[in-house]
Amino acid sequence: MGKLQRRTANDALELSDSIHPLLQRIYRQRKITDPGEIELGLANLLPPDSLKGLPAAIELLLQALRDRSRILIVADFDADGATSCALAMGALRGFGAAHVDYIVPNRFEYGYGLTPEIVELAKTRNPDLIITVDNGISSVDGVNAAQDAGIKVLVTDHHLSPDELPSAEAIVNPNQPGCEFASKSIAGVGVIFYVMSALRSRLRQDSWFIEQELPEPNMAEFLDLVALGTVADVVSLDRNNRILVDEGLRRIRAGHARPGIAALLKMARRDWTSLMSTDLGFAVGPRLNAAGRLEDMSTGIECLLSTDESIAYELAQRLDGMNEDRKQIESEMREQAFSALDQLHLDASTVPAAISLYDSRWHQGVVGILASRVKERFHRPTIAFARVDTSEDSNLVELKGSARSIKGFHIRDALDAIATRNPGLISKFGGHAMAAGLSLPLAKFEEFSRAFREEAERTVDPSLLQATIESDGSVEAEFLNLETAQLLNFSGPWGQDFPEPLFDDEFLLRQHRRVGERHLKMTLSPLSAPGQFVDAIAFNVEDADWPPESASRITLAYRLAVNEFRGLRSLQLMVDTIVAVG
Repeated sequence: MGKLQRRTANDALELSDSIHPLLQRIYRQRKITDPGEIELGLANLLPPDSLKGLPAAIELLLQALRDRSRILIVADFDADGATSCALAMGALRGFGAAHVDYIVPNRFEYGYGLTPEIVELAKTRNPDLIITVDNGISSVDGVNAAQDAGIKVLVTDHHLSPDELPSAEAIVNPNQPGCEFASKSIAGVGVIFYVMSALRSRLRQDSWFIEQELPEPNMAEFLDLVALGTVADVVSLDRNNRILVDEGLRRIRAGHARPGIAALLKMARRDWTSLMSTDLGFAVGPRLNAAGRLEDMSTGIECLLSTDESIAYELAQRLDGMNEDRKQIESEMREQAFSALDQLHLDASTVPAAISLYDSRWHQGVVGILASRVKERFHRPTIAFARVDTSEDSNLVELKGSARSIKGFHIRDALDAIATRNPGLISKFGGHAMAAGLSLPLAKFEEFSRAFREEAERTVDPSLLQATIESDGSVEAEFLNLETAQLLNFSGPWGQDFPEPLFDDEFLLRQHRRVGERHLKMTLSPLSAPGQFVDAIAFNVEDADWPPESASRITLAYRLAVNEFRGLRSLQLMVDTIVAVG
């Protein structure tokens, strides 16, 4: 259980009296410095002008369209990559591209990015131009291989840049040196949306659609893809990203989702009319990601590209089945990992500053989720590894690891520091502040584990190693109602670095009972309004946290949620943490 801490408010932020008082408090407790940041809408999107490399990219794409060139998209194998690929394919087809196709690397055969091996595969399609989406900024060798084969390359990416950039004909990445685009947190799908929107504007300016007798595509039709990819990639929801996500959610709620997304929502049993960003993150994204984790992402991309509802539904069913398989694999891996850790009898004083785990049985497509689960339990930077091949020689066996971090420990920078101090220890690595991937020989696992732990001990403030539950404070009894819950649902979009409102209060515990094996259903009353009754539910409650029959009070960290049952909607508190029972 983490330490409960209430967020501090920016009382200097002046907000309109028309905003609900509870919502005013929440906004003041977010990273907002100007009232204008609350205003969303496409009119407030950052203009594309400051994107370095955009003019060169547009000229490259214009020439490809005019020459009827063969264009090949090379996508990453996650939800951001899949939505980026579907967006690029759809937009280019709408612009009249004569030949446009895609390749998504199988993560188990080719690894990440535009590698020389992927270029060899790409050459079988005879492309004139390769466009990378959500990858490519580190693909120095791959770009060289493509250019040696006479293939031009446009890199669109959002990942952090290495010291050496690829020699592509054009690079569009807000995180490349010298790019002044203000939103450094934009996802890969957001980058390609900007590129295609700018290309559409240039084509309109050049009367391309009139000359080609083509209807001019409406770029807003791609915003459902942008919303899904942005939320699923867990990028920081700065104002620009919130605008993109909000507009995509609005289109879906209005019934304008593409068949693939509509089918995935149906498989997840989510009501599109009241869709929230969390539904994309926890229900749609995992089903899409399952394809890339267990097979390859082509099933997901085809689902997103499909214009036929029945075909889209069949593909969504396949993705749902893959996700069920993924959950079963993850459950077994989690049990194995926690069993091994439990044997160490770790407590708060003995948990190492960083955790490295390896088991020869683990699936390399699921180790990222496992690392997340271990990180959540122990609140430590965690890397889970799986072996890539079956060689008996530990010097030849390669491990692939997936890392998840905590706030205050930049995982990619940490891997960079380890690699610099220990040449040859890590074969390759890349990633973000909170997530990264790496490869190393099995024979060097123990050496790496020590180096990783020592790097965390050297750089992490010990106070950051205790999990903190950040609350927006108490909710007045008069605001504990369905109307407030519905208001908060649609006042985001909520997500990374713009968290969904979480509150804490002590309640009178009127009734409680077990639902299923580990879920706790409660009826509560606010202390200030004993005659008011509120339903609450807590999922997966540990035995140590279960209230005894004699309990009369309970302190909870909770969210206001809308419960729908038999067509009726009511307020339900969604419990995040049971803080105390009395």
